Amino acid sequence: MRRQFLQLCFIVAGIFSAALGLESFLLPNDFIDGGVTGISLLTLQLTKLPLSLLLIVFNIPFVVLGYFQISRAFAFRTLLTIAGLALVLLVSHFPVLTSDKLLSAVFGGFFLGAGIGLTIRGGAVLDGTEILGVYISKKTPLSIGDIVLVINILIFGVAALLLSIETALYSILAYLAAAKTMDFIIEGIEEYTGVTIISPKSESIRKMITEKLGRGATLYVGKRGYGSHGDQLDTLDIIFTVTTRLEVTQLVDEIEKIDQQAFVVMHSVRDTKGGLVKKRPLH
Repeated sequence: MRRQFLQLCFIVAGIFSAALGLESFLLPNDFIDGGVTGISLLTLQLTKLPLSLLLIVFNIPFVVLGYFQISRAFAFRTLLTIAGLALVLLVSHFPVLTSDKLLSAVFGGFFLGAGIGLTIRGGAVLDGTEILGVYISKKTPLSIGDIVLVINILIFGVAALLLSIETALYSILAYLAAAKTMDFIIEGIEEYTGVTIISPKSESIRKMITEKLGRGATLYVGKRGYGSHGDQLDTLDIIFTVTTRLEVTQLVDEIEKIDQQAFVVMHSVRDTKGGLVKKRPLH
């Protein structure tokens, strides 16, 4: 129940954030965005049909696709989320907060991206482009990111031809602001980093990680490979730990105090479950 309540809060906050970005910044300046929202905004500029209607019509095929590609619950939440945004745009009217085009592009993208990110955290989407990307990526060698990029290039290219190059450029800026904000909302500032440490002083490093930094550590039994002095088949413990990117520098500094020759490999970790890694509170 707690998780479902949090998901509902994320979705409601996302709907109002997206509506604010659209009505207070993007619509007054005739700017568009990428994805299905961008297609709806572009159609609005050309036909003057209600945006609420366009959002529902253009997203329905992607909701159906999400039903078959992801899950029934996901498709249902997405349909309710899109209908909620359409309803808010229809009955609520947010004031225009600035007439400056640059500020409108940046903050319009910011609030729209925050809205999309919040709804994704709530288990739904406001834009069906990535659902299409998931489907096409299974049929072609292209990745989801490649497909979304191609779709957005086409949208902004059409905008440049039918509206104006200046409008298209401001719209690209709004899209970039939305994309970065969405990534921040989804991933958070505490993006996790997996760290693998290979050192003959592994026991001292393990104690430093668990006792001084308060992090968990996992030990793998390994052997040295081919080194500068021929075959080195000595057995040693390989340490793996997960930390936030804000604490990586501190971890590396502490490792160097123990063994300056330690081999350290770092890679991004999307999320974790269990262990001693503290979860984000809004999960």
